[in-house]
Amino acid sequence: MSLPHAVLTSLLEKATSGYDLARRFDKSIGYFWHATHQQIYRELARMEAAGWIAAFVPPDAGKTRKKHYRVLPAGRQELARWALEPTAPMDLRDAFTVKLRADAVLDEIDLVPELERHLALHQAQLAHYQRIEAQDFPPGQPLPRAQAIQHLILKRGMLYEQAQIAWGREMLVLLGDQNT
Repeated sequence: MSLPHAVLTSLLEKATSGYDLARRFDKSIGYFWHATHQQIYRELARMEAAGWIAAFVPPDAGKTRKKHYRVLPAGRQELARWALEPTAPMDLRDAFTVKLRADAVLDEIDLVPELERHLALHQAQLAHYQRIEAQDFPPGQPLPRAQAIQHLILKRGMLYEQAQIAWGREMLVLLGDQNT
């Protein structure tokens, strides 16, 4: 995935300042595509130079005169072009899995504490996603298409965390048995 396309998507959801975009990004797209605030600001400048977005000062900006960004037709066209490109499956790079492989060949590493830490992080993330679901997607209420898509994206994150927890518990049993 490309950062400019994530930024275009977010700006199409709501025209906003760079600062507010970076904060919103952290709470939405940032769950599955990480970018620092500096990266987002650099990308905004590139996208503006490319004619994909335009900066403007909203009438209610007050003394701050904080610039907001909106997507131009060329940006919409670019996002649509990119969205139709084939996408590679998720590339899984996980240092902890390599450490487990090292444990398998060395047979002298105690990774139980690190695995327990990972389990706690996945449990906390799942609980966070569940709070978002309870707040934003109450059961039994029909959702418009855009919200239904967002809900299914959230469910994907929840399924990922549930799978990591189940796998981690299974690995914990195996590692625990070998340490006794």
